[in-house]
Amino acid sequence: MSLSSSEVGEVKERFAVLREEVSKVIVDMDDVIEMIFIGLLTKGHILLEGVPGIAKTTLVKTVAKALNLHFSRIQFTPDLLPADIIGSYIYDQRKGEFYFRKGPIFANIVLADEINRGNPKTQSALLEAMQERQVTVNGKTIKLEEPFIVIATQNPIEIEGTYPLPAAQLDRFLAKVNVVYPKADVILEVLRRYTNPYGMDVKPVIGKNELINMQEYVYKVHIDDSIMNYIVNIIEYSNKIPEVKLGVSPRGAIALTLASKAEALINGRDYVIPDDVKKVAPHVLNHRIHLNPTAVFEGLTTTDIINRILESVEVPI
Repeated sequence: MSLSSSEVGEVKERFAVLREEVSKVIVDMDDVIEMIFIGLLTKGHILLEGVPGIAKTTLVKTVAKALNLHFSRIQFTPDLLPADIIGSYIYDQRKGEFYFRKGPIFANIVLADEINRGNPKTQSALLEAMQERQVTVNGKTIKLEEPFIVIATQNPIEIEGTYPLPAAQLDRFLAKVNVVYPKADVILEVLRRYTNPYGMDVKPVIGKNELINMQEYVYKVHIDDSIMNYIVNIIEYSNKIPEVKLGVSPRGAIALTLASKAEALINGRDYVIPDDVKKVAPHVLNHRIHLNPTAVFEGLTTTDIINRILESVEVPI
């Protein structure tokens, strides 16, 4: 079933309104806002990587407020337990029975702050929620409310007391976005806004049901066989490069396809073009490509590899 012009226009218009509303608080992060919205449209989770103090947490809270969605924040620490995320059964002495007290995972937008500071057992507690959109407690499966997205943050500088996410868990994220340190003029604008915060009141601009409807639009975006072959060739090429220890998996191919469809929608089209794939590829692929130690020692980065892939793989006409 194809999309109508009004449905395509709706997504483009609502994203523009959302970006403008979030930009009341967040300065010069349009690309990051766009990838978070793509994550919401595709039901994909987002990993934000950047040094402390550059508004990663504020960005996620502001997006949740502009979407009028239930938001929760989990501060990951080495002593955090799975029950602190999922919840647990509590005994009610008055009623003489156990009841389930929900954890912070039961929200629409869950911020997993400094996720690499949580121990592996706690990190793995997120896996079922992220992949299956459900949690299991004492043998009972509980579905999570839609929409549901995990947005995690991690600091690339400090590695003491951290537990790097394994490849299997990294692969659950639709995209990893590197949040760069702001330039001087951006910091100056931040200071102006925070010393006069009266214009920073963010209002809801997209409702929950409206977002759920737009999520269905993504699957109706047309993608030609030539574009799908282009994506397959990108994935295959990533696994043939000698400097790469582990390339992109089929799950990564699905993520790249869905993200490209959402990118097309945001730009007011009901069909995917190669530029959509190129735009989202750096974010979708960078955490799925793992380099050999020798390549890392020589200063090669995943960005270099992705650029090589996009330059080498033939683009369909």
